[in-house]
Amino acid sequence: MGEQAMDVYEMLADHLNRLPAGYPRTPSGVEIRILKRLFTPEEAVLARALTFKPETPDEIAQRVGGNVDEIAEQLENMAKKGLIFRIRKGSEKRYMAAQFVVGIWEYHVNDLTPELIADLREYAPYFFQNMLNLKTPQLRVIPTPGAITAQQSIMPYEEAKKLIESEELIAVAPCICRKEHRMTGEGCDRPLESCLVFGLGAQYYIDNGLGRRITKEEALEIIKQAEQDGRVLEPSNAQKITAMCTCCGCCCQILRNLKKLPKPAHFVVSRFVAELDESLCVLCGTCVDRCQMDAITLGEDSAVLNKDRCIGCGLCVTTCPEEALTLKEKPPAEQIEVPPSLKETYMKILQERMALMSGK
Repeated sequence: MGEQAMDVYEMLADHLNRLPAGYPRTPSGVEIRILKRLFTPEEAVLARALTFKPETPDEIAQRVGGNVDEIAEQLENMAKKGLIFRIRKGSEKRYMAAQFVVGIWEYHVNDLTPELIADLREYAPYFFQNMLNLKTPQLRVIPTPGAITAQQSIMPYEEAKKLIESEELIAVAPCICRKEHRMTGEGCDRPLESCLVFGLGAQYYIDNGLGRRITKEEALEIIKQAEQDGRVLEPSNAQKITAMCTCCGCCCQILRNLKKLPKPAHFVVSRFVAELDESLCVLCGTCVDRCQMDAITLGEDSAVLNKDRCIGCGLCVTTCPEEALTLKEKPPAEQIEVPPSLKETYMKILQERMALMSGK
């Protein structure tokens, strides 16, 4: 591969880094190796021309030059390969840039290789550190349904069942984190088909064979199963969600990296935190096994809850036999506002990244 082709990947990396979630550079250059595995030089050139605004092939061809039919075919092939995002409404198709995470990486759930997995694992800490510097994450944590009592007031965008019931088009896809761990002989035996995608994102997943359409009832059953086997519910960080992950601390790259921090609770958007009544605890240890953040340990007379590690998922609450654990809403000063839409979420992320890069 010549020097000119190498420059294409460097320019694509810079382009991806200008998108809201970023694409940070590394000392080893692993981010360039990843792009070379995924994009041909020609695809890298066209991907650089796309923005976060959905456009028709005609609009893109007018800007980049070239035959519109050839551009349209190339865009469609790139969308099928998971290199860019396509919005389809009837016969009309529009194309836009895809971020690396959440985006390009997840779109390759069907064609993972050991080499790509190794590169991602090398790169993940750099990407995660990039996001830690921001106040607005891409995902948030909501309580598992059984952890909320009828007496507690909860906003519709915090309630998993209502979020699902408000959607018309739902797809379920394999969890890429669980899949990559299974491919390397690690991880757990929780269900692979467990990530929910909604609306236009669901249409993209269905069209490209990344997931299959399911009913609301099937989606609610997935959430029920997630509560039973101990998975954290992580929807998009917006009141109108586009996806909902059901994550385990042994496989999920987000939870795995959060768990390494001394105070994970300070880096998630969650309105709730667990509360322990030590007088009711019988030291059964069930909560220790359920917690995905290692927030609970066993002391001499009672379990010990470290609230700096609690992300408010409620998994410990639903299986405590003595009801010693409950979820409580955080004080208003400790709550982080959830943007109305994902577009506004990404605008906030981009503004925060720009401020950091400018030193403000």
